[in-house]
Amino acid sequence: MIFVFFLLVAPSFRSAASFLTVLYQSSTIGIVAVGVGLLMIGGEFDLSAGVITTSAGLVNSMFCWYFGVDLWVGAVLSLVFCLAVGFLNGWLVMRTGIPSFLVTLGTFFVLQGANLGVTKLVTGSVSSRDITAIDGFGPLRKIFASSFTVGSATVWITVLWWALFVALAAWTLQRARLGNWIYAVGGAAASARAVGVPVVRTTIGLFMTVSFLGWFVGMHTLYRFNTLQAGNGVGNEFLYIIAAVVGGTLLTGGFGNAFGVAIGAFIFGMTSLGIVYAGWDPNWFRAFLGVMLLLAVLVNAYVKRLSSSPAFPSGAASASPPASPAPDSSTLVPPSSSAVPMAIERER
Repeated sequence: MIFVFFLLVAPSFRSAASFLTVLYQSSTIGIVAVGVGLLMIGGEFDLSAGVITTSAGLVNSMFCWYFGVDLWVGAVLSLVFCLAVGFLNGWLVMRTGIPSFLVTLGTFFVLQGANLGVTKLVTGSVSSRDITAIDGFGPLRKIFASSFTVGSATVWITVLWWALFVALAAWTLQRARLGNWIYAVGGAAASARAVGVPVVRTTIGLFMTVSFLGWFVGMHTLYRFNTLQAGNGVGNEFLYIIAAVVGGTLLTGGFGNAFGVAIGAFIFGMTSLGIVYAGWDPNWFRAFLGVMLLLAVLVNAYVKRLSSSPAFPSGAASASPPASPAPDSSTLVPPSSSAVPMAIERER
């Protein structure tokens, strides 16, 4: 509906170049939103997902600029740093029992302050130095920030990476045992743990996935613009969450899918640029985003109540976790009644 609306009110929105620009805008949000959506299905939040994209780029650029080393070394170091942050977030949530909202809010402030403080200490300003002359810039730019033309339109490589990450996440949720674990952890962690699901490993892995995708977007931003502002990324964590919620992911966990998150990110890209193409005041974008979020929450709650009612046909809730194709000791199938006496006999 939103797509058709902007086709009607914004003539410039109808061109292939504009559509691919919308896809690019959507991909920069959608890549991290994939990981945030998976984490939310697993029942957790990561409020540091926005600033870690900037931290990733700053670690890469400042380390290589200050020490004069190849950018490949800085990229690997930045990846290790981001994965360590994701591991720490997940470990603290699992170890302490403190809600992920509070743990990652603390990480958010630490990274935000470190981005500004360390950048100013190293460079004397709040922006990183130009890295185009450092070895490794060309190949890394081709991986993270290259583009090619189709007719008169430009296609950025992040659009292709986004499609790949969405497809991989969708396959994991629908076809892999890990997908069953993610749904189970988000739906009822205690029950999942009781039937053998590795709740701690799954949750920590989800936090690290968010950090990895944040690193990826940070690399794209760095190698497209050559420099970074240390204050960037603040507030993007809410855009990732909004994309997931608009795409059908419940805030309570245990429900959602990767394609829905991708649609939510695409809606974000359409509205942020469609308002500009229509010639309207872009300040209205945030208000429009808030309305979409409220409507999405109301619709999601209604659909959940509807799918839980006795009159709802079985199997109609398409976003629920699929049945495991090959039940074994790691699946979520409870023991049958005939298995219980056998277990008691073995115990005797």
